[in-house]
Amino acid sequence: MVLALARLIIVGFIVLTVIYVSLSFYSRSVRRTKLRRKWDEDIRRGDREAFVQRGLKIYDRSLRRKLLWGVYIVPVVGIAVVIYLVNFH
Repeated sequence: MVLALARLIIVGFIVLTVIYVSLSFYSRSVRRTKLRRKWDEDIRRGDREAFVQRGLKIYDRSLRRKLLWGVYIVPVVGIAVVIYLVNFH
């Protein structure tokens, strides 16, 4: 039983990490595209890449970026609730 739990934790962590990294890259790519489009349509002054880098630094501190941690939190809480309900309720 302990071995099965350890396997679940290890495999679950690996799968969730792959999902988190994939979503992180995708989300950052979408944000970068939006910043480049905004510069092309509205600003057109100064250094485009500097504008994009400043925007990505702001994005890194944003709530949207922090919500990606839900990839780890939601499944772990869900599994814990299911285990509790099956065994103790």
